[in-house]
Amino acid sequence: MPRFWRHMPQRYNLVGTHCKNCNEYYFPPRTICPTCRREARMEDHKFGGEGKVVTYTTIYNATDDFKRQTPYNLAIIELAEGPRLTGQVICSPSEIEIGMRVKPVFRILGRDGDRGIIYYGTKFVPA
Repeated sequence: MPRFWRHMPQRYNLVGTHCKNCNEYYFPPRTICPTCRREARMEDHKFGGEGKVVTYTTIYNATDDFKRQTPYNLAIIELAEGPRLTGQVICSPSEIEIGMRVKPVFRILGRDGDRGIIYYGTKFVPA
């Protein structure tokens, strides 16, 4: 399992793809552009991570793995390049709002048990 997480560049670096033919950006990465199909010219793209909150919810009652973190905010974030992704926004529930500008930070995503491997990845904070 740890090897699987380490080989996910999009988890650690917000790496997606860009179609040079139609100029669309995708996250997570795609091998084929759904618009251009065979004419697609895909390339890797590292997103800057800046974006805005499109919608959100605040979790007050979580599974045992996340109980220590409650309450926490989960949002759909539209990146500056266009793709939308789901991410945690680190701020108090009273601070988050639709349209809020956010930027990426590298944080702990989870653990394999109390003494297991720690998984890191991207979360977001107010910009």
